[in-house]
Amino acid sequence: MAPISLLSLSLSLLTLTPPSLASAIRQGAANPPKIPYGPNGTGAGESQAQLYAPQPALLTTEWTASVGSDPSKHWAQHPRPQLKRDDKWWQSLNGIWRYQNAHFASSAWLNMDLESITPEVKVGGVEGYDGGADGGVIEEKETLIPSCIESGFSGLAETNVTGMYFKRTLEIPDEWVNETGRRVLIHFEAVDYEAMIHVNDHKLGHNVGGYFRFTVDATNALKKGKGKNELQVLVRDPTDELGSYTPHGKQTRTPSHIFYTPCTGIWQSVWMESVPGDNYISDLDVAADMGGKSNQVTMTVHSNSNATTPVKVSILEGGTEVATHDGSSNQEFSFQVPDPKLWSPDSPTLYNISVTMSDDQITSYTGFRTVSKGIVNGIQRPLLNGKFVFQFGPLDQGYWPDGIYLPPTEEAMLYDLDLIKSLGMNMVRKHIKVEPQLYYHACDKLGLLVIQDMPSMRPAASSANDFPTPLQQAEFERQLSVMVQQFKHHPSIVTWVIYNEGWGQTHDDGNYPEFHITDTIRALDPTRLIDSVTGWFDHGAGDFHDNHHYASPQCGTPWHSSPNTPYDPNRIGFQGEFGGVGHVPDAKKLALNPSLWPDPAAVATIPETYELATDLDAYNYRTHVLLGELRDQVERYACSGAVYTQTTDVEGEVNGLVTYDRRVVRVNVTQWKSDIQDLYDAAEKRVS
Repeated sequence: MAPISLLSLSLSLLTLTPPSLASAIRQGAANPPKIPYGPNGTGAGESQAQLYAPQPALLTTEWTASVGSDPSKHWAQHPRPQLKRDDKWWQSLNGIWRYQNAHFASSAWLNMDLESITPEVKVGGVEGYDGGADGGVIEEKETLIPSCIESGFSGLAETNVTGMYFKRTLEIPDEWVNETGRRVLIHFEAVDYEAMIHVNDHKLGHNVGGYFRFTVDATNALKKGKGKNELQVLVRDPTDELGSYTPHGKQTRTPSHIFYTPCTGIWQSVWMESVPGDNYISDLDVAADMGGKSNQVTMTVHSNSNATTPVKVSILEGGTEVATHDGSSNQEFSFQVPDPKLWSPDSPTLYNISVTMSDDQITSYTGFRTVSKGIVNGIQRPLLNGKFVFQFGPLDQGYWPDGIYLPPTEEAMLYDLDLIKSLGMNMVRKHIKVEPQLYYHACDKLGLLVIQDMPSMRPAASSANDFPTPLQQAEFERQLSVMVQQFKHHPSIVTWVIYNEGWGQTHDDGNYPEFHITDTIRALDPTRLIDSVTGWFDHGAGDFHDNHHYASPQCGTPWHSSPNTPYDPNRIGFQGEFGGVGHVPDAKKLALNPSLWPDPAAVATIPETYELATDLDAYNYRTHVLLGELRDQVERYACSGAVYTQTTDVEGEVNGLVTYDRRVVRVNVTQWKSDIQDLYDAAEKRVS
């Protein structure tokens, strides 16, 4: 098929559904139904919902008990540190919401035009509506937002739900009401998978894609004065239902070993913000380079009006201004910063940014660093600030036993990253999942390089030759471009990954979409490297030749195992996955082990682990041997980096550096730090 250009697809702040996508995800209903309410919900006010109470987690962490004790403090941090106004102009909407399982048959929801549904009262009598467990009344329950509805945190612990409805009241702060001419925006950091937003029954926006932020302007829908307003969010999430073909990573409704419990609903923060009337800063593009571009900052200040307006930019180190520049909004401009300290894993220096445009002012930050590739002593290498830096870190799934996709707290999220950094690792591969912005902000501050995967379509498709249609392919590419646009300002992210092991990757009849996708992503973001195919079905695209092999590595070596291809010296030799040594904390108590996911089906898949060590001595001996093999390959061949599987156990997988509950640390920290330092030392000798 002819490639569909990403550049022709929308990259707006509100990720609107392309018209062609509607037919790709549904056949269309002649008379789409209205969303039914329960007897207590009128669509305009309060209801007597079942009160919120956390449900027991199948497996807890040290942070589980703190979630839900004070819902007002649930992920209450400002969620976008790269575009922040004064604290008086934003308010978290996280906390207790109201929820209804729409109880529609899956086939009906797949065929429904979500944009045509209105939040009006209608109970039963709708095609595809099964009446619910109570024979026609849609029960309303309180839930905690953000959360996955499958998690205990949500207070719901519901599974296999395709359609659902979330509501809460909005009370606009007095200061916002009294300031004339300001507008009220509502921001959603991520809703999985498709969302329709209403305020007071006014439709405000429609978003497709479960990992990316979007914004609606609620100003004209709000009641005048200090009245209460109703925010209504209709969500559809087919995950991997038959008939759907969406980017959803490792989520599945039938978990098994390396595929896990899905996350449905509003799983990242919701917040509202007051901005100046007709012309405010809507986004900020920032790239700070070093050396070759004379310590240059390249910036575009985007405004909602697209008007050309004077802007003033200040760069600060600590509280000291080190550079200023006057430019215009919606036009790229560049300026120099004298002698900046460079960002790197060893010295993750960040500079604060202040931008003023008329009555609007925001703060942000950046780090000066350059990512490139080049020949070093005859071998193609990844370069950071002009030098070869060997990259080593874990495969990070980003799953939690209590929150599924969402860590229970920011402290919990930081635990994983601190563990990685404390072992001497300088990189993390975020595996076919996209995290909240605060995750990447933490990596920016810690100095962790991030290899960022695009969430895959249909993981089983590569083996079944079940490829996406042209419209489904175009939607995958659109969402990939949105990921790049929304996260490209984080200095920690150094590589984009398009496809993992062929999942959802068309590779028939010479049709290899990774080539034109690579070109498009390179045009969107020329400041990073691209790993077009990590693992199987590598046809030569991108900057890396990326091998997957368990347990031993094959990193830039003159041997390989199928379905990998022989090392390509024109690209960077990289070990995208290896290791995966497993260990059950107490094998004699397998069925009752407190650190195992207590699902018999998951426990039954433990023997599928790549290797299983009987005790921690054996585990640490075996991993020491594998890291020694990797060191030998760094010394002898063209190995430039490697990803060890994996940070934590996940459900039926028991090959983490720590268990799924984070309570058992398997690694011998002293040994691992020494073995990892040996990798860096071996790489340094190759360039000296």
